Amino acid sequence: MAIHEECGVFGIIGSRRDDIARDVYHGLYALQHRGQESCGIVVNDDGVFSAHKELGLVGEVFGEAELNALPGGCMSIGHVRYGTTGGNTKSNIQPMVVSHQKGNLALAHNGNLANSLDLRDSLELSGAIFHSTSDTETICYMITRERLKTDSIEQAVLSAVKYLEGAYSLVMMSSTKLLAVRDPHGFRPLCFGKREDGSFVVASESCALTAVGATFVRDILPGEMLVFQSETPNSDPVSYMGEPAPKKSPCIFEYIYFARPDSVIDCIAVHDTRVRAGQILAREYPVDADVVVGVPDSGLDAAIGYSRESGIPYEIGLVKNKYVGRSFIAPSQDQRTDTVRIKLSPVKSVLEGKKVVLIDDSIVRGTTSRRIINILREAGAKEIHLRISSPPFRHPCFYGVDIDSEDKLIANHHTPEEIAALTGADSIGFLPIESLGEMSGCETYCSACFDGDYPTKIPSDPRKDRFEKKLSEAR
Repeated sequence: MAIHEECGVFGIIGSRRDDIARDVYHGLYALQHRGQESCGIVVNDDGVFSAHKELGLVGEVFGEAELNALPGGCMSIGHVRYGTTGGNTKSNIQPMVVSHQKGNLALAHNGNLANSLDLRDSLELSGAIFHSTSDTETICYMITRERLKTDSIEQAVLSAVKYLEGAYSLVMMSSTKLLAVRDPHGFRPLCFGKREDGSFVVASESCALTAVGATFVRDILPGEMLVFQSETPNSDPVSYMGEPAPKKSPCIFEYIYFARPDSVIDCIAVHDTRVRAGQILAREYPVDADVVVGVPDSGLDAAIGYSRESGIPYEIGLVKNKYVGRSFIAPSQDQRTDTVRIKLSPVKSVLEGKKVVLIDDSIVRGTTSRRIINILREAGAKEIHLRISSPPFRHPCFYGVDIDSEDKLIANHHTPEEIAALTGADSIGFLPIESLGEMSGCETYCSACFDGDYPTKIPSDPRKDRFEKKLSEAR
């Protein structure tokens, strides 16, 4: 079973600190938007690993008692996990910790392996026993297997990743080292920074570096592994470059939706990309309107761009309840739809009697868009022109974003005009797929969820394959 998840990883290494777990806690808080299902922290205290992991938000899982119970140490890693449609169990909570003959390994993973099932089958046939349904455990097994045959954790990781296909940004620690690895395509972001005290910080996004007082140094390159030593905690990391992919393929959806607007990914400011998306939409789909309104939070930057380009005033027409999580990553469809009205409230004075341009980041199933438009209608909006700062979703993602199968994606069954009617909009416009490069500033990127052009070999449906295999064996 493939589990599609979008997560946040964080790690820190430096001189011993009694409150190192609190630093990771602050880093995970800054990455909470990347995962709201579960979280965990592992502290390395002179080779002894102590962990606390639980289902829930960072502020729910870690109170004063939990943070004080974790020991001090010179390094620690943490993880926030994205809610999925399956696999929401304690056994899948990260970071994962493995003990073996040559020491301990703790690993946090953001991404999804396209060949996870094949690797898992191979490991099980060789005697491995799995305790979770996450492909992160597969990565742990692969590294451990190689570690038992090599002289160092660096050699083990470099050997293990050669077997991995798909998306993986990893932060891991052995007894004496902190390692950060990004897959050769660079699907998921990963960067590192340095604090004034000399400690180094690794995180999925630069916004988490800022949260702990670290200065951004650079992005970790696709195919690169950085190794930070506890024996020389203030020394620059050692870089190892693996075999590069034919082309760099950062996930375009990071810029459209997942990343925080104050983050910088691969030297590109996320806020700027979203503003450009709004400007492109204004040029491609102009409309006579009174006000531009963005759907909080990831639609706001594009709404600013649309307003700048069109000259139509930008207003706050929807107010977000900051204590309700992202509807897109709620675990079930019922929860997604039930939270919309709690999450968003209209500003009636901005909307009543007005022709509104409503900017949102995407439409997957159409249910949430319909409910948001209903809220605006009830507030008295005269017209609602929906503009989407991404192309239509047409294909599933195998690299870590929970995009439905093709038969559940509304754009695969309806024309834009039909989608407008189904959502209750007076008109609709999607970002042209050929504009993604202009929007992001990337020369190459992964846009497979929009165009089906996958950078790696994609898996067949494992459940179907296994079912057919059992039928054949029964015959």
